[in-house]
Order: sequence, then structure tokens, then C-alpha cells
Amino acid sequence: MTTAADATPAVVELSGISVRFVVPTERIVSFKEYVLRRLRNQISHRELWALRGVDLDIRAGETVGLVGRNGAGKSTLLKVISRVLRPTEGRVVVRGRTAPLLELGAGFHFDLTGRENVFLNATLFGYPKSLIAEQLPAMVEFSELSEFIDMPVRNYSNGMLARLGFAVATQFRPDILILDEILAVGDAGFQQKCLARVEDFRRAGTSILLVSHDLETIASYCDRVAWLEHGKLVAVGTPEAVLEPFHEAVMSPRDAV
Repeated sequence: MTTAADATPAVVELSGISVRFVVPTERIVSFKEYVLRRLRNQISHRELWALRGVDLDIRAGETVGLVGRNGAGKSTLLKVISRVLRPTEGRVVVRGRTAPLLELGAGFHFDLTGRENVFLNATLFGYPKSLIAEQLPAMVEFSELSEFIDMPVRNYSNGMLARLGFAVATQFRPDILILDEILAVGDAGFQQKCLARVEDFRRAGTSILLVSHDLETIASYCDRVAWLEHGKLVAVGTPEAVLEPFHEAVMSPRDAV
């Protein structure tokens, strides 16, 4: 039976997504050593599959949580959707403007000030300089960094980087918002402010893909949850259907050290 949710068009379509990394089997301490050994054919490699055959759709206005243990492939999948990484196999379709928040300070130039980085980052998101200048006071106010906005960001803490990055990425409502643990940084008050903005976006129709180790956040905000294990999609369903077996698997005695 087709539901109304199933009939909603997908803004992200992943079909058979696999990502393979080729890594050296031994440690190479310098680029010079790598070049010399490569020329002499003295480097052995192994294949590492970060993702294998992932099929996933995200519908318009839907909030999807992504869970999995460390190394399960979550960040790799987000990079594929953000077009930061091209898959080895499979097809990716993304419809609409995407605002990815994948890493603290990603896209920042650490010798530039916070103000200069606002212009740099917002330009990378495709906004004209005049619009950025118009919205700059609102971004600074949201980040709560007015005292530090003209300081080089190399002096920022992780929390300050997260505040500025989130403020820039979410000043303009995107079609698709991608969050990788970004809400876990900063004090509780700022986290709640970020969650409130995410909730406003969700109500306005933004599709959200959220990675978090906080299962309560996933359960509260997500319509569906996707569970990755060793690069493969184990389950996709409601938070109630996925989070309980995921929690049991993570807490299983067989995983105890």
C-alpha cells in the first residue's frame, strides 16, 4: 500500500553506493619516500570498502537520522551526498541546495578572521557578497561571537568554530541540511538554539540528514532512521523500529572489551 509519505518526491536518491579506498599496508613517513617507493613498485596496498551497496532515499521535508558505530561509514555517506566524495560505484541524485556541516572548521581559512571566513564560507555556498554583507550582523548575533569576529579563527576553540560554521550554513534556509555531530559541540544553551533553528527549517520543508550518537536526539527529531554497519545498510525505518535493536547490538556482551 502506498502512503502519502511514500508519494512525496525524493530530494536525495542513493542507488548501489559503494566507496573503496586504496591504502598502503605499511607506514610511509614522507612524500619523498612514497614517490621513490612508488617508482620502484615497492608499495603494497589493500582495499578498504567504506560503503557497500547502499540504497537510500530522503524525501522532501523529511528528517532522517543516521546511526552506526565509529567506522561504520556514516561520514563517508554524508560526503557522498554533499558531493565532496565521488562513489566508486552507484548513482547519486540530489535535488536542491545542500548545506553540509560535516567537520568543525571545514572550509575555514585559519589565518583569516571570523568576519572574513563568513564571507568565504557563504560565497562557497553560492551567495553574492552584497547579500552576505546584509546578513552578516544576523550571523554574528546567532553565533554569539561579536567580541571575537575580527580575531583569526586559528585562535577559536572547537565550540567557537562550530558556532560560526552553523550560523553561516543555516542563515539561509537550504533545501537539504546535513549535520554530522555538529549539535554535540558547545554549551547546552547554544545546542538548544541550534536545535530550534533545525526544527524551524523542518517545519518550513527542509530535508535534514542528521548523524548523532545521542539517540534521544535522533528519536525526538527524526521521521526515519538508517542504521549503517561495516559500510552496509542494516535497517531503515521508524526510530522505534531501528533504535532499539541498534542499541541492543551496540551494548551486546560480544562487543565488550
